[in-house]
Amino acid sequence: MNEFRDLSDMAGHSAIKTLIRTASLAALLAGAGLAPALAPMNAAQAADQGVQVIQVAASEATSRFIPLGIGKSVAIDLPADIKDVLVANPKVANAVIRSSRRVYMIGVEVGQTNIFFFDASGKQIAGFDIAVTRDLNGVRAALKQTLPDADIRIEGVGKDGIMLSGSAASGAESQQAYDIATRLVGDGIKVVNGINVRGRDQVMLKVTVAEVRRDVIKQLGVDLSGSFNYGAAVVNLNTQNAFSATGQTLSNTALGGNWKNITATLRAMDRAGVIRTLAEPNLTAISGETATFIAGGEFPIPNGLSCDTTKSPPVCQAQVDFKKFGVSLVFTPVVMSEGRISLKVMTEVSDLSTDNALTLAVPGASQSLTIPSISTRRADTTVEIPSGGSLALAGMIQEKTKQQINGVPGLMQLPILGALFKSRDYINNQTELMVIVTPYVVRAVAQKLLSRPDDGFADPSDPQTALLGRLNRIYGSANQPDTQAEQRANYRGKYGFILD
Repeated sequence: MNEFRDLSDMAGHSAIKTLIRTASLAALLAGAGLAPALAPMNAAQAADQGVQVIQVAASEATSRFIPLGIGKSVAIDLPADIKDVLVANPKVANAVIRSSRRVYMIGVEVGQTNIFFFDASGKQIAGFDIAVTRDLNGVRAALKQTLPDADIRIEGVGKDGIMLSGSAASGAESQQAYDIATRLVGDGIKVVNGINVRGRDQVMLKVTVAEVRRDVIKQLGVDLSGSFNYGAAVVNLNTQNAFSATGQTLSNTALGGNWKNITATLRAMDRAGVIRTLAEPNLTAISGETATFIAGGEFPIPNGLSCDTTKSPPVCQAQVDFKKFGVSLVFTPVVMSEGRISLKVMTEVSDLSTDNALTLAVPGASQSLTIPSISTRRADTTVEIPSGGSLALAGMIQEKTKQQINGVPGLMQLPILGALFKSRDYINNQTELMVIVTPYVVRAVAQKLLSRPDDGFADPSDPQTALLGRLNRIYGSANQPDTQAEQRANYRGKYGFILD
């Protein structure tokens, strides 16, 4: 018996050596270009030579995907009699054979598995890749009831994921479907929004900023200078009206007179002005996106002075910052159901103003430096408006009155004569401001239906400019739409770009 074991061991070692030699020989033949001779045999060659070939009886390559809910089942009729069934994970799904060709597959818990069916000869009849997910029929019914016109599908992905697919008419419907699914599936479940928006609406926003500002300033005062004797006392008069309400005298024009070494100068000025501001920026953006518009400029503000003291004389260079002013518009539209538009709007109109201006004295310069202030009207809010409707986004009526009287104590209270010893400075500012927004859901149009501000404009000839004072000629554009041609035919009078 021991000898048999020794011989077996020796035979095993010989087999190993033979395999090693065979492998080495195959490597040499491959290096010599004889590798095709060692290629694997196909099934026919293997059958001819009596070699056994391993074949895959069942795999996922030929399986069909079937989604199931927990506690849900599906009945399947197979084309041949069932002899054997294989369930990879019975904890996820189970298969119940009702008859020789009918089988019931039941979802047990969330997960994935596969089921294969074989006939009496061991050949695969069918294979199924089962994905058991949560029951989402309630969510499907809620989506169908809330969004009947949308084609939205919901499927489970893995143990804690849900995928929304399909198409929606707008981004608002897609977001609404995502919100419904997130609330109904419960906590800890991830919802992926893969809904395709069929057509994203475009919104044009027209903003009108209208302002009228009225300013009234009145100044009246008497400057006295001179001296007179009252017994042994000498009275000196030297009054200078500062007009502190406005901070300066509106005009140096004055009416003066002398009386016994006393000079009286009357200063009087009345100024009234009106300022009208109108800005109408228009901007178009896709629903859900942010659009920005600005038309204005920048003005420099000194921010310091750097000097190189190593040189003689020192070389100095001013540091300058730039501040923006003009008309700006930033808005984000979201088209909602029934043609309503949710708008987040920020609009601003600013311009340079001499009010509260800063005057700086520049060393070594003959003139001072004046830095203007910025007058700003800004509105920032979120509103909801129907397409084509208008809403007063902001409105303001402001009236500011400022009056100041300066004079000589005691004498300025005298009736009639007290006016000689006092000055009056009066300011009245009135402002009326309104910001109106109007959104429109718009579509693209042909270029020929649009007109430019320079349509019909042409420069005049030199004789027309010099002799007639014209700044432009009026011509009809060669590519005018028929609608404009019809309007011109029905209109009597001058038309086009007219500048008086």
